[in-house]
Order: sequence, then structure tokens, then C-alpha cells
Amino acid sequence: MLSTNSTHQAEIEINKHQQNSQKSAIQKLADSISERLKSKLSRRVVLCVFTSIIVIEGILLIPSVRRREQELLSQIKEVSSGKVAWILITYPNASGKELVNHLSELIQPNMPILGGDVYTADGQKIGTFGESPKLQLSDLSNSRKSSIKDLCYDDIIWSGQDMQTNYTIVIRHDASNVGPELLAYIYRIIGLVIIISLFLTITVWLCLEPIVINPILLLRCDLNKAGEAIYNDREPPTFNSVSLHRKDELGEVINAFELMFMKISEAISERKKAEAALQESLEKVEAYSQAMNSELEKGHQMQKNFLPAEILQQNGWEIAAFFQPAKQVAGDFYDVFELSNNTVGLVIADVCDKGVGAALFMSLFRSLIRIFSGQNSVEEMKSFLVNKDNNHPLKAVECTNNYIAKNHGDVGMFATLFFGVLDINNGKLTYINGGHEPLFILDAAGGIKQELNSTGPAVGMLPDMNFKIEETVLEPGEILLGYTDGVPEARNSQAEFFTNEKLRLLLEKKFTSAEDLLEEVSTSVLNHTGSATQFDDITLLSVQRQV
Repeated sequence: MLSTNSTHQAEIEINKHQQNSQKSAIQKLADSISERLKSKLSRRVVLCVFTSIIVIEGILLIPSVRRREQELLSQIKEVSSGKVAWILITYPNASGKELVNHLSELIQPNMPILGGDVYTADGQKIGTFGESPKLQLSDLSNSRKSSIKDLCYDDIIWSGQDMQTNYTIVIRHDASNVGPELLAYIYRIIGLVIIISLFLTITVWLCLEPIVINPILLLRCDLNKAGEAIYNDREPPTFNSVSLHRKDELGEVINAFELMFMKISEAISERKKAEAALQESLEKVEAYSQAMNSELEKGHQMQKNFLPAEILQQNGWEIAAFFQPAKQVAGDFYDVFELSNNTVGLVIADVCDKGVGAALFMSLFRSLIRIFSGQNSVEEMKSFLVNKDNNHPLKAVECTNNYIAKNHGDVGMFATLFFGVLDINNGKLTYINGGHEPLFILDAAGGIKQELNSTGPAVGMLPDMNFKIEETVLEPGEILLGYTDGVPEARNSQAEFFTNEKLRLLLEKKFTSAEDLLEEVSTSVLNHTGSATQFDDITLLSVQRQV
């Protein structure tokens, strides 16, 4: 009993497994058909094939139906012609009326003959049997139609000349069966066409899947993988479409895709190498730039130490300065320092060129002027103290000129320089203007009173140059203004200069202090330049004798 139950249970499990297998196979087939239906290209190709077959078969159907119609009518005519011929052979000597009577015997239920007209050889109508046809003998004699047919009838002229008789017979046939036969024939042809079209369409569809659709889908998948690999910067993936090894146009497309991806991968690899090299170079440049900036900043701080930390002030006098370098280090400089006999040295200068070289020579010029003017005791000043005429601080300009020209002439560095010695007791100003911009003495009531123009060449160009010493006096309320060429040559974003004319016009105003004058001039220059990059150093020095 237990064995029987176990066997029955096993059979049930086997049946369930077979049913599941059948369902699985049906499901796979349904999924395959559904997947094929989703393919737009497959649907278009199959639709084109199906439509083409239908159109071609439709074109061939029209002459085929006409031939079939002629065949059916010919069968009717053959039957009637045989019957008529049999009567003429059987009754060769029958009169016209007898012939009509014999012919009327052909009108039977299963016979296609419905009636007709009998004519003699000369065209005389002898008689009519059955239903009279619409076709007349005159139609044949006038070379018109030899037959007339409509939906249910077919009239033909049967000539007896071939049977060696003198009668011509126009016979009306029953063609009502031709239409249904033709319709049935058309249905059979259409059904056959549909079957053939469906068969060819399904065949093309099934063949299209492995030959075209699947490779295209593989290629599409490979394109997506290639795009993701390039976008995510991953290693080149394995392409499934390449394994097809096709020798047709689609294979050429796949090979072209593989070649294109290889070239893109190589280009990306080369770009990475170039970017890595560029990044390394940028890092080196950045490190070098930082080092340079650090050195320039040190130079900037050192140069600031060469300029007066605080402007030297004397009783009854106001001295002010404004300095804005174009770069971290500058070639402009100014200086104010004490000399003997209640005198003060005033210097404003502009070393040619810009940048580090100009800054180095600026410090050299500044140091030489201070040393040679007698602020510090040096061996080279002894030769200038022998004669009384040479015992003057302004002779420092000649000493500086000779030193630069003789020791650094090959460098070609020089400076435009104004060096004045101011007696703070009486306002007397003794000065040398070595090729510098003219300094202005402003009247206490406003406007330019005097210009202190050049009295010699730029300092450091050639040795043993002559520098003429001039004198003037600053009266109470008057202001001395010195500046470098960075003021009139300051340019705005349209490359327009501030100009000497605009500076002179600005100085026509009345200024109450040296500080107010510098504030007015510097503000006007900086407003003129605006957002434009500063081209040159801007330096201003102002001295006012107070009332």
C-alpha cells in the first residue's frame, strides 16, 4: 500500500515538472516574441517585406483573374460549340426552321445555352430560339465586337464556315456561374498570398534576429559600455560584438567601432600622461613661483627699510611723501635725512627699468648719495674736502655718477635724480636736478611760482659729467613738490595718460599743507587709472615752509 502511494506521488511530481517545463518553454517563447516585437528595426523590416509581397501579389492577381475569367468563358463556349457542331453534322440538310427547332433542344437546365439567333450566309435572320442575344450579326460585319458579356450573360457569334455550312449563329450563354467561380478563385489566391506573405515574413523575421538584430543589440550594449568606461575613466571593457567575426558591412561597422575606441583610449592615455606631466610642471612652477614671491617679498621688505620709516620733521617745516610701487620691488625712491649746519637732504629719484634690477640699483644710489653727501665718513669723501669749493653735500651727485659709470657702466643702469639741500633757518634750497622731472614751488596763494628744471644729465650714464648747482628760496607758506614720471604717465584702461597738463592744472589750487597737496594729487592719479594695471611706480615728495 505504501509503495503504491509513493509511485502515485512520484507520477504527480513528474507531471508537475513536465507542466512547469512546458510553461517555462511557453514563457520563454512569449518573452522571445515580445522582445522581437520591441525591436523597431525588426518591425520596420518585417513590415516592408510583408507589404512588398502583398503589393507584388496584388499586381499579379489582376491578370490572373482575367485569365481565369477567360478560361471559364472558354469552357462554356467549347461546350456550346460542340453541341452546335453536333447538330450541324447530324442535320446537314436541315432547313432554317428545322435548324432553329434542333437548336432549341439545346436549351436545357444544365446547359449554358440560353438562346440565340440564326442567320443565313447573306445575313438574313431565319429565327430565334430561346432568349434573344444582344449581339447582332451586323457587329461582326462592321468589324466590331465578336462577343458581348455582362454580369450574367455572354453573347458570341458562331460562324459555320469552318463546318462548311451556310448558317451563322449568335448564341447567348448563361455566365452567371462565372462570377462566383471568379470570386472563389480570388479568395483562394488571396488566402494563398496571405499564407505565403506570412510565411516569408516570419522566415525573414526569424532570420533577421540572429543575422542583424542581435549583432546590433550587442553593438549597442558595447557602445554603452564604452561610453561608461570613458565617462568613468575605467579600463577598456570586453566587447561581445567583436567575437562575432562577421565578414559583411555590419562586421565592418563593428571593427570600425573597436578601432575608434582603441584610438580614443590611446588618446585618453596620452592626455593623462600630458596632464600628469603638466601637473608636475605646474607644481614645479608653483613651487618656484612661491620661492620667487618669497624672495621678492624679502626684497620688498628690504627696500622698505631703505625708505624713511618716518619722515624727518623740522620746526617750522612740514615734509610729506607718497610712494606706491607698480610691483613688489620698485626703482623709484625718496629720502629725507639730516646734514650739518641745520640743513636737510631731500632726494627723489627714478632708476631706469623696473623690477629687481632697478630695485638693487635704487638701494645703491640711495646709499651712495647718503655716503657721499657727508652723512657718514668714508675714505672717498677725503678727496672732496681738500678744496673748499668741493666741500658741499651736492658734490655727492658727481661722486655717485662716477662710481656707477665706472663700476657698473656695462650694465647700462642710470637714474634721474633730484638732490636738494634745504637750510631750515632761512628756506634756502640748493639743488641739482640730474635729468629728473621738474619740481614745482607752489605759491602760498595757489598756482605754480617756480619750476626747478634739469641742471645736468641723468646720473650714472657716463663718468665725469658736469652737474650745475642752482639755488632758490622757499618763502613762508610755499610748498615744494617733487614727483617721478609715474604721475604724468599713469594710464587708465583706455591707455590714456594722466599728462603733465592735468597735473599743472591741478596745482593751480591753493593747498594749506604738504599732506593735503599729496592727498589731492595721489587721489586724482589713482582715480584716473581706476581698475587699470599700474604701469610705473608713483612717488611724490612735498615740503612746505609753514607761516
